[in-house]
Amino acid sequence: MRYSRADAKQAAAEAFTGLWAASTTPFDVAGRCDLDALAADVHRLVDGVEVDGIFCTGVMSEFWALSAAERAAQVAAVVAATGGRCPVIAHTGHHSLTEAIELTRQAEAAGADFAVVVRPYYPVGIDDEGIYDFYARLCAAADLGVWVFDTGFAGPALSLDLVSRLADLETICGIKVGHPHAHYLDVLAKVGDRILVCEPNETEWLANMRDHGQRVFMSSAAPYLLQTPAHRPMRDYTRAALSGDVATASAVRDAMAPLRNLSDKWLHDARSRGEHPVPIIKAWAGLLGMAGGPVRPPLRSPEPATIDALGADLAEVGLL
Repeated sequence: MRYSRADAKQAAAEAFTGLWAASTTPFDVAGRCDLDALAADVHRLVDGVEVDGIFCTGVMSEFWALSAAERAAQVAAVVAATGGRCPVIAHTGHHSLTEAIELTRQAEAAGADFAVVVRPYYPVGIDDEGIYDFYARLCAAADLGVWVFDTGFAGPALSLDLVSRLADLETICGIKVGHPHAHYLDVLAKVGDRILVCEPNETEWLANMRDHGQRVFMSSAAPYLLQTPAHRPMRDYTRAALSGDVATASAVRDAMAPLRNLSDKWLHDARSRGEHPVPIIKAWAGLLGMAGGPVRPPLRSPEPATIDALGADLAEVGLL
């Protein structure tokens, strides 16, 4: 996808629809990025699960543990694996503005359609003006349409006044709100007429489509943790809702309650205890037939007994 800077917001409005999945980083036995396994995951997501877009090199991909060269190589591998069948958004955020600009330019050169950039999370104590200046300089130095990534992993939510100022930057085209639902609604009310506002929360996804006109779930691991190529309820209810058949969408979504409860048990409850979700996400994905595999330090992979217990729960709800 190619568009002018002035058309970035419109290009995003046209491109972002349906389910987008956040890919993980497979590592081989030597601890190196396994780009072949990553490509296989992308093929499964696009052809099997039938997602509508891929989010790569983000939180699910352990971006903090990757070198700049590894991140650039992953973006290129994902773009090649999609083969133009769906758009790609690459996370290019970094606490160094220089690195964030270079990663964004590399993503554009590799063929990524958009960039998503996490809010600066270090050093602590950055004020609104500093964060605004960071994004303004990034957008001035790169041509890709940029999403703001406002996640609890990076600290408190951005203020509504700051989000409003960022929405007026020429190439800012969306914001991914990884904070409580009430804050998503506040952001939507503040800037939803100017940029896309998305919440990566499957529990609220149908209501967001039905009540708030949202058209894209961008993005999390849910599309490949709660679905397999043989059973795609999230895809089915998303397509039904977007076509206006809310009754069918509601029935399919409600039938997913056991899957949702399992997600709460293994992911949301763990995060409330201060545990990072990526190790379990990779173990879960691996049990369902994706690459899965280990994580890099400082994260630690789950113990075998934990993976066995997870597998038993997945079998009980019919995912295995």
